[in-house]
Amino acid sequence: MSTVFDEQPDLGDPDLANMDLEDRHALRRVAGLSTELQDISEVEYRALRLERVVLIGVWAEGSLASAENSLRELRRLAETAGSEVLDGLIQRRSRVDAATYVGSGKARELADIVAAAGADTVICDGELTPSQLRRLESVVQVKVIDRTALILDIFAQHARSREGKAQVELAQLQYMLPRLRGWGESLSRQAGGRVAGGGGIGTRGPGETKIETDRRRLRARISRLQKDISGMSTGRRVQRGQRRRRDVPSVVIAGYTNAGKSSLLNALTGAGVLVEDALFATLDPAVRRAETPSGRAYTLTDTVGFVRHLPHQLVDAFRSTLEETAEADLILHVVDGSDAEPEAQIAAVRGVLAEIGAGQVRELVVVNKTDSADPVALQGLRAREPGSLSISAQTGAGLAALRDAIEAVLPRLDVQVKVTVPYSRGDLVARAHAEGEVLTAEHSADGTLLEARVPPGLAAQLDAALDDCVQVQA
Repeated sequence: MSTVFDEQPDLGDPDLANMDLEDRHALRRVAGLSTELQDISEVEYRALRLERVVLIGVWAEGSLASAENSLRELRRLAETAGSEVLDGLIQRRSRVDAATYVGSGKARELADIVAAAGADTVICDGELTPSQLRRLESVVQVKVIDRTALILDIFAQHARSREGKAQVELAQLQYMLPRLRGWGESLSRQAGGRVAGGGGIGTRGPGETKIETDRRRLRARISRLQKDISGMSTGRRVQRGQRRRRDVPSVVIAGYTNAGKSSLLNALTGAGVLVEDALFATLDPAVRRAETPSGRAYTLTDTVGFVRHLPHQLVDAFRSTLEETAEADLILHVVDGSDAEPEAQIAAVRGVLAEIGAGQVRELVVVNKTDSADPVALQGLRAREPGSLSISAQTGAGLAALRDAIEAVLPRLDVQVKVTVPYSRGDLVARAHAEGEVLTAEHSADGTLLEARVPPGLAAQLDAALDDCVQVQA
């Protein structure tokens, strides 16, 4: 069996030529998978240092190039979490093995590779069932992590706000609950009178085991977190309601992780938010004020990045945060033009947008990183996504056209007024500049003659000031 992916086998060897083709390519190494990391905590009650890992994926559908790109993305996820990737392998199968993910025979071969490399962890490119984790772990004799657990850990490391930390913890606990287990029989023994260091009466049922006690505690913690997150989302709903009453349009930046969403926010608004060449660098949404070329104000929101096979626990936990996307007037769908498979990124993002109820929001595809992308690939992507714009948030190329496009698609303010505002009501003039589109502003002895398109609410306030000004409808 050939396991070195970057070495071409000698097909002239009669013994090798007689090998079954599917078996020959059943487990293939993917070149270029090496990195450095720090610590990661597993989804159980025991900490694990993910320092030396081997990646394993199953190529069950699509092309080999797509499977390799998925494993390279898993490498970047492992790097973001803190691991040193020693090897990466892919097995060709018609479907994932229900018992050990890669099949019992290949699991034993994987165990030999793990032992030879000196790895302490195997990371699988997919979400494994509790039984698959347990059985594969028993064969390879090291800890087994799946893609979902890895993404959850990265989110836990990057969460900064109180709400973000609560959302990540909720997702982790929901993932952990069906997978809770311990070393040997430690969690299968019946609890004594003082359960888990002092629980005692009320922490156990008749004959309740320690794992049952822990599961009940997890459910109680999940319930508490859900209530806390619901309460924390109230403030954001109030702010959105205030913007709606003022008819301030809302634009949301969405897209694949590390596509350059935060860089675009900084380029359009000068927000100064964190920009890092890492997956999931942004977890907490940032809302900033922006203006169209004509001076019309709107809000621009940077959101958490998406990824292929984004854990459904995270989508559920972050649903309150993602409501901003579903209620937006426009979604700037940022795509990494330098990625090997930008179409796969687009499909993954649109899948998540549909899941959170934002599939019907108007979308403008923005292909970023054109300064480092292949021109031929960019041309093909533009042909497949008509109406898309190509930019570079780093160099500023294409940003002027993007600003014009945003102004063209934002909902128009339908109230146009021409009013003389007394100098004592300078606050109304300031609001017209901030919330509307000022066409002309002239100063006279009676006040500021203002012609503008303004939100209906502000127009009503101007109309109510008839005692102090003369209003002429345009």
